[in-house]
Amino acid sequence: MTPDQMRDASLLELFNLEAEAQTTVLNTGLLELERNPRDAQQLEACMRAAHSLKGAARIVGVDAGVRVAHVMEDCLVSAQEKRVLLTAEHIDTLLQGADLLARIGTPARAPSEADIEAFLAQMAALLDPPAVAGTLSHTPGLPRVAGLPVPPPTAHTDPASAPAEEPATEPPADVLAQGSSLGLRSGETGERVLRVTAQRLNGLLDLASKAMVETQRFKPYLATLQRLKRLQGQSLRALDNLKGQLDLHPQSAEVHEALAVAQSLLAQTQQMLQQQTVELDDFAWEAGQRAQLLYDTALACRMRPFADVLGGQARMVRDLGRSLNKQVRLDVEGDKTQVDRDVLEKLEAPLMHLLRNAVDHGIEAPQLRALLGKPAEGRVRLRASHRAGMLLLELSDDGAGVDLEQLRRAIVARGLSAEDTAAQLSEQELLAFLFLPGFSLRDTVTEISGRGVGLDAVHHLVRELRGNIELRQVTGQGSRFVLEVPLTLSVVRSLVVEVGEEAYAFPLAHIEHSLHLDPSQIVQIEGRQHFWYEGHPVGLVAASQLLQRPASNGPQAPIKVVVVRERDTLYGVAVERFIGERVLVVMPLDPRLGKVQDISAGALLDDGSVVLIIDVEDMLRSVENLLTAGRLERIDRRAGPAMVHVRKRVLVVDDSLTVRELQRKLLGNKGYEVAVAVDGMDGWNALRSESFDLLITDIDMPRMDGIELVTLLRRDSRLQSLPVMVVSYKDREEDRRRGLEAGADYYLAKASFHDDALLDAVHELIGGPQA
Repeated sequence: MTPDQMRDASLLELFNLEAEAQTTVLNTGLLELERNPRDAQQLEACMRAAHSLKGAARIVGVDAGVRVAHVMEDCLVSAQEKRVLLTAEHIDTLLQGADLLARIGTPARAPSEADIEAFLAQMAALLDPPAVAGTLSHTPGLPRVAGLPVPPPTAHTDPASAPAEEPATEPPADVLAQGSSLGLRSGETGERVLRVTAQRLNGLLDLASKAMVETQRFKPYLATLQRLKRLQGQSLRALDNLKGQLDLHPQSAEVHEALAVAQSLLAQTQQMLQQQTVELDDFAWEAGQRAQLLYDTALACRMRPFADVLGGQARMVRDLGRSLNKQVRLDVEGDKTQVDRDVLEKLEAPLMHLLRNAVDHGIEAPQLRALLGKPAEGRVRLRASHRAGMLLLELSDDGAGVDLEQLRRAIVARGLSAEDTAAQLSEQELLAFLFLPGFSLRDTVTEISGRGVGLDAVHHLVRELRGNIELRQVTGQGSRFVLEVPLTLSVVRSLVVEVGEEAYAFPLAHIEHSLHLDPSQIVQIEGRQHFWYEGHPVGLVAASQLLQRPASNGPQAPIKVVVVRERDTLYGVAVERFIGERVLVVMPLDPRLGKVQDISAGALLDDGSVVLIIDVEDMLRSVENLLTAGRLERIDRRAGPAMVHVRKRVLVVDDSLTVRELQRKLLGNKGYEVAVAVDGMDGWNALRSESFDLLITDIDMPRMDGIELVTLLRRDSRLQSLPVMVVSYKDREEDRRRGLEAGADYYLAKASFHDDALLDAVHELIGGPQA
């Protein structure tokens, strides 16, 4: 292989990938060795990492990399053979070597020859000079391989006793493309790794999300078929009644023959509708399952372990502690927790701020810790876990915590609150000041802190991720930051509302509460409309004005209000209707549109209709602009005329008390009138004695199961057109077919049973709660 071939760009790219992976191993292992210099496992891992990098550097012709990696390997082998006990100075120098190796294959970042020589000289001072002297420079007498000097044998490569040096690993033959790496690197799991562009991966996820949404469009077709089936049943009953009338008043034979033909045709079409409805339901269910699997697989390709964001954090904590003459250790739990790579990238900066804050502000100096009876080594703990579709991060330290009295004095000194008011502030109210722009407890500015931008920046970055951050502390015992952010930015949990007959979504991360407000609760303060929320006046604005949609002319009592928060700003946004909570697949707007005011992205609802996702921060800026210009419109407080509505009645049949009460509560809260029955027999008696708009029944019940109940209902001329929903723990295809063939209009599995699924299905079958 010629030198030009060895320096081929693709080989250098492979070397940089390997250097990134192996220096991560070195950083992690060296930090462990600082705590336990005799850890055989970590010594072996670090030695192997240095050895691999030496071989890789030799292949691509990076002379400096060979020299740095070789002397590091020699030091680590000496530690393995107990000829050297690694001290803090050894670890410092080895970490410097890892930094050099991380940069050495990139021309724009490559260290200078002076840096290399300084490192080698520093290593020589720490080791036995004769053992490493041959590695410090290009000695003219050394043999050369492909233009590179070959280091002389060391104690661990004695040609007479040691095995031959392992050949350098050939670069993997995986396909390369410009862009981000997909999945784990080669060697972590033994799987082949294909590198693709982030743009292609995002495109795949976008297509998968659209496929998942498209499958939801089967629902209205199924609902139409069900309605058509019911109309067919009603038509057959009408013909039966007509036949009865003709029997009382005999007509010609031709009339009876025509009636019989019509009855036969309707019966055949009803049978065909029944069959097609069942088949379409099966197809829709299977398509939905496959689309969901496709989306989950595409999303999993974007997921990376949380450890990826920790690459330099443990090292940063250690180095910062040493610069402040503090002993600090970072312990990490849940480093294998899977998170979207975009979220990981955005978490790096806030985590660095919080870790620096813990080391600088939280952990005390060793002398003070000794006086307080604490271990000399301070502990910073970072824990990652999943909770309800969110990534939960907890970062705590065992340091001094926040001096609340000092904080109170700083608030008063900066004119942020009057002294008597500050004296009444609770702990949480005091701690909230730490997140304000420019606020700091330090009187002097250092390279590390004092400018008041740390926690403010953290708060801003976390809110950009549609997340929340909270500070808890115990003075003298430490602080704990709790961050909750989405596992992925590809989906967002939202409250979908209606404004001007269009759907909009408010991300739940920005919502404090949603409520119904009586017009009499609106008060005027300084010429603006407010309402009282948790003891404080909150400004009220109309979403129709902000989003430039026509205001509804219908009755507005009560007023639907979404209470949104951005930092310390709280507003109530009046909307026309709450559609419900949804998990939306985010679809970025076309970049050619530029920044759309008050809108961050789009999404598709289950029926394929478009919903725009609100940019809450931008919306609140729009409110301030309208206030400044004096153009904020008032909400009409007049209530519409009283209207009498008949509530629709639903019968719930289930032998489980928990399920019955859950469904009764969910439907009752939405305005439906709900009756319950404990089994099929009880339900059948209720159906024959009372009138209902919908039957919801379980399948497996004592005395009479749900299939028998539905079969009896469909044979009864008075009840056969009643809409029926079957809910069951079974979600197998044959169970669904059984329920639908018995005559059910809708089949809902309890395995995926949740508020929206049940309420959406009820709304499809009988509409809203009032007739």
